[in-house]
Amino acid sequence: MDFLGKSDPYVKLRLSGDRLPSKKTSIKMSNLNPEWNEQFKLIVKDPETQVLELHVFDWEKVKMHDKLGMQVIPLRLLTPHETKTFTVDLLKNLNPNDSQNKRNRGQLVVELTFDPFKEENGRLSDTLDGDFRHSSIGRASHDISFNGGVLLVTIESAENIEGKHHNNPYVLILFRGEKKKTKMIKKSRDPRWNEEFQFMLEEAPVGQKIHIEVMSKRRGFSFHGKESLGHVDINLLDVVNNGRINERYHLINSRNGTIHIEIEWSTT
Repeated sequence: MDFLGKSDPYVKLRLSGDRLPSKKTSIKMSNLNPEWNEQFKLIVKDPETQVLELHVFDWEKVKMHDKLGMQVIPLRLLTPHETKTFTVDLLKNLNPNDSQNKRNRGQLVVELTFDPFKEENGRLSDTLDGDFRHSSIGRASHDISFNGGVLLVTIESAENIEGKHHNNPYVLILFRGEKKKTKMIKKSRDPRWNEEFQFMLEEAPVGQKIHIEVMSKRRGFSFHGKESLGHVDINLLDVVNNGRINERYHLINSRNGTIHIEIEWSTT
């Protein structure tokens, strides 16, 4: 709590070694015993070595958000398809010799379910379901149907892109009404992003396309604030049939621009 005895907590969570941005709960205003009841899905790559990282913050309107505490849960403690509850003490950090870790920072109650996906080559990748409850990160359920799975899209790089007014490229991904985008790279015709995005689907994306467009954005006010540097629409049938594609595509409406994309499909 702050000096007024209040706190506006929220939780950020991610898996160790994951290139994806952290997921985040809602903010519970003026609450020292928050209940979230929010569910999250994360893609597990190595359950023997990865941990779930949990960071609790106090939201602030005008200054940097205060850190209230953190904790990790090793995924090796989970059994496939079984929900398990953890009550963890929040720490300042993971240094066992830090005397400030003896201070009471509160607890999180975490319920997790570990659900393996089986790919066509027999290798297992997995999902971790979490649903935040009271001062808690709570219960999870697996609601992907038999034909469901996860679509992983990795935007690697682009080459020879050229804007009419500026070259500050980022990539926009449109699929099934969802919009995701990479970071912007300033003044580059050959940007490298190496960013991964995931889409949890209840059925295989047979007969569907994903729209990927390279955009450029100028900071501040401008009559030419944004412009398209080229796009590609990728049919996902080959991804579903083969499990993975790794290709370099020529960008439509670009003179010589290309983009390097990897897409994987993992099913239950």
